[in-house]
Amino acid sequence: MKRVDTVERPQWRDYAERVGFQFHTFDGEPYWDETAYYQFTLQQIEDDLEAPTEELHGMAMDLVNDIVRDAEKLRQLAVPELFWNHIYNSWTNGEPHLYGRMDLVYDGKDPAKLLELNYDTPTSLFETGFFQWVWLEEKIQRGELPSGADQFNSLQDKLEEAFRSLPLPQPFYFSSVSDNIEDKGTVDYLMDIAQQAGMDARYIAIENVGEHDGQFVDLEGYPIPGIFKLYPWEFMVREDFGKTIRTSNTQWLEPSWKMLLSNKGILPLLWQKYPDHPNLLPAFFEDTTQALTKGWVRKPLFSREGANVELITEQGEHISADGPYNDGRYIRQALCPLPKFRDNHRHADSYTMIGSWMVGDSAAGIAIREDSTLITKDSSRFLPHIIAD
Repeated sequence: MKRVDTVERPQWRDYAERVGFQFHTFDGEPYWDETAYYQFTLQQIEDDLEAPTEELHGMAMDLVNDIVRDAEKLRQLAVPELFWNHIYNSWTNGEPHLYGRMDLVYDGKDPAKLLELNYDTPTSLFETGFFQWVWLEEKIQRGELPSGADQFNSLQDKLEEAFRSLPLPQPFYFSSVSDNIEDKGTVDYLMDIAQQAGMDARYIAIENVGEHDGQFVDLEGYPIPGIFKLYPWEFMVREDFGKTIRTSNTQWLEPSWKMLLSNKGILPLLWQKYPDHPNLLPAFFEDTTQALTKGWVRKPLFSREGANVELITEQGEHISADGPYNDGRYIRQALCPLPKFRDNHRHADSYTMIGSWMVGDSAAGIAIREDSTLITKDSSRFLPHIIAD
């Protein structure tokens, strides 16, 4: 694994705008960054990333089976008791799931370590499944990458196959907060894949989902038989329409049992069940009487894009990220610092994290993010990758 400088494609920004990648730049700073790429060997991909991703996924799924039957674990995850039966039924009825992403620390040498699971509303989907694949093809055509270069990226193909094979009702709706361009771009991409798979896919903003006689309805008052929502379950179950979730016949992607896996509390539960697993980090539910010490990370149960995460390095440096998730419970996880592959002339420090994708129960590709700190945030840059021995 190495980081390789390269030249940008001419007019890639114009192309990004044309294909709906409106969020390639945030506040004048690059989100998509193709001034460099990461190169892996096939063995690194297959043995160090793909295989552990599927093993960790299987471990997490086995743990869901434990949690839905254990009141104490549900309390530890701060799941509202009103929804325990709904989650249990969602799991035991085999409600299908679509995709997820786990964030890993990996330096090309040591075993990958799980930082967290993003199994409810993961983004960076379009960048991974489509835009970095286009980058690869064009760079090969331009002679700027080896002709035999490949990419660990079957994400779009696996998503299309999932939409063809999952037992989903029609019409099927796709939803996000309407004024979030990243979420809307992600949902538009998924809708396009679903339509290519032959589905009757329709968009509705989450704020426009209505209720009538215990059912969810669209703007015309028609029942919503099924919906993909890029909106967190932990928000939904605490809002006014949460009660309708328990009475409606709407099928959800992701299903409600997925809220157990998008919760940071899954990390100490995994460590309890699989202590000393080579791809796990020690993690515990927080004892608030003890101060955070060197070599540990503090994470809220509900947090996204690094918000409200804080850590203390072995050297005693305190690093934290602001955010809105500061009113609940926390876990502590042993610090495994993200690797820094080089001091970059544009970014003094570039700490690298790998997002490893699952579609259904199969590994489907990776996304690479860089940040100038040890906490990866929504502003962190996305870089493409190749496989070349």
